[in-house]
Amino acid sequence: MSERLLVAVFATPVASFLLRYGKDLGYKVVLFEPDGARVTDVEDGLDALTTVPDLGPDADVVVTDHDRPELGEVLKAVLDRPTRWVGVLGNPRHAGPHVAALKALDVPDTEIARVHRPVGLNIGSRTPPEIAVATLAGLLADRNGRPGGFDFPPPGV
Repeated sequence: MSERLLVAVFATPVASFLLRYGKDLGYKVVLFEPDGARVTDVEDGLDALTTVPDLGPDADVVVTDHDRPELGEVLKAVLDRPTRWVGVLGNPRHAGPHVAALKALDVPDTEIARVHRPVGLNIGSRTPPEIAVATLAGLLADRNGRPGGFDFPPPGV
């Protein structure tokens, strides 16, 4: 297995915490921000790219801003690569704007279905650090084939 890669898309406060905590969890971390002018506060040792990074089957991609006008184009570029997991942050009570954006670009429904939304575990996150923790916990649960929560298999299983 190659090195796990966590890509946060768009420079946001949530992205900063995702990448900081992701690095602590053993991910190679990358910020993908198509608008280089928005990259103003990057921690030392962090890659910040303005083009889609190389993404393979060990890449987890989290879009941290669902209101950006380039959302569809960015997601389409990510979906054209063999990523392990793709998700868009957003409130589950609202429709995901990524669906309409991808349909407008003629992305097939099977590819749109690869995009997870909401992302992370339902722990009532409100602040950027809490959202990052919930998101990373959800990614770890998914990567490890676990449901994420308080239910554990009985002893011996």
